[in-house]
Amino acid sequence: MKAAFSLFIQFFILGCTSFGGPAAHLGYFRKTFVEDKKWLTDEHYAQLVALSQFLPGPGSSQVGFAIGLHKQGLIGGILAFIAFTLPSFLLMLAFATGLSSITGTDISQNLIHSFKLLAVIVVLDATLSMGKNFCAEKQTQIIAVLTACFILLSPVPFSQIMCIAIAAIAGSFLFKNSTHKNPPAEQQLTKWQRFILPILFLAVFILCLLGLTPLGKIFNDSFIAGSLVFGGGHVVLPLLQEYFVDSEGQQNFISGYAAAQAIPGPMFTFATFLGALSHESAFIGATLATAGIFLPGFLLVLIFHKHWQVLANKPSVSAMVKGINAAVIGLLAATLYDPIFTSSVTGNLDLVLIIIGFTLLRVLKISVLTLIALFVIQALAFTFISN
Repeated sequence: MKAAFSLFIQFFILGCTSFGGPAAHLGYFRKTFVEDKKWLTDEHYAQLVALSQFLPGPGSSQVGFAIGLHKQGLIGGILAFIAFTLPSFLLMLAFATGLSSITGTDISQNLIHSFKLLAVIVVLDATLSMGKNFCAEKQTQIIAVLTACFILLSPVPFSQIMCIAIAAIAGSFLFKNSTHKNPPAEQQLTKWQRFILPILFLAVFILCLLGLTPLGKIFNDSFIAGSLVFGGGHVVLPLLQEYFVDSEGQQNFISGYAAAQAIPGPMFTFATFLGALSHESAFIGATLATAGIFLPGFLLVLIFHKHWQVLANKPSVSAMVKGINAAVIGLLAATLYDPIFTSSVTGNLDLVLIIIGFTLLRVLKISVLTLIALFVIQALAFTFISN
């Protein structure tokens, strides 16, 4: 019970402070669970990230769910999801019910801006740390650089999944003679993982597609969207637009999307906002939409995570994973610049704060929680001085 509570609190804190989108979340997770708590090795964490890139759904939330699953089984995965998603769920519900005026205050604006700067620091640290481990060879460095350049220059909506697929193919040729060091024993897959969960996922998807689930249209539409989104984050926008914009109007849709980018936690809670507007009970609508948008990704993680751990230890697949990991570093680097850096840094003072924060995190090895506290103090001080 104590361990479960500790896991919940850790993910809840991350849910309250993880600004910056999916790439920033991966940075926060790595810093917290690989470096600080040592729940995972870098290799295991990279496998979870690679799996989340292959599956549809909210990538960073899937990684968080998988970390909880690894630590405390299914209950741990559920607690990790609830804790990480709850803050943004409540904020989007509040915004949908007309309580958004607090976002206009000076103190809230300064806090949000400080957390955005913190996201720059955390993603930069994650990119450098993971890059050191997974881009040690020239071939992996080239894959990472080419991926970053393509993502920054490409207007193609599915450019991320294209890069991952190309990197996997390249890795299978470039690293086919690589050996996997100390592979863990193969894990036996249960009847649930082999048969029951895949059948359950397909059954729910078909029922949602036909509009036959008892949970109604909000859940059905959200579940279909969550089943088809590769890359997570902003990619969910066009699918949700297809299902909700006619009923809720373009202006409400755009306002909700803007709010989703300004709050911490997963961007998929944009569906929370739309669900709250689409039901006579805002809370029920928000809950149905949130359950629908996240459930497909988590069912797929439950289905594939042990398959993936078994496959990742086979030489041919480990070569592909090596290419994927290098591409992920490129994705992180590109996202670090745009939109995280470009939307956060507005002047020299911001740059100085980033340099100081990065030095504290990287050189003096202070914890993320301590850094969060310092940035909150900084935001409060700036609010007091400006007034």
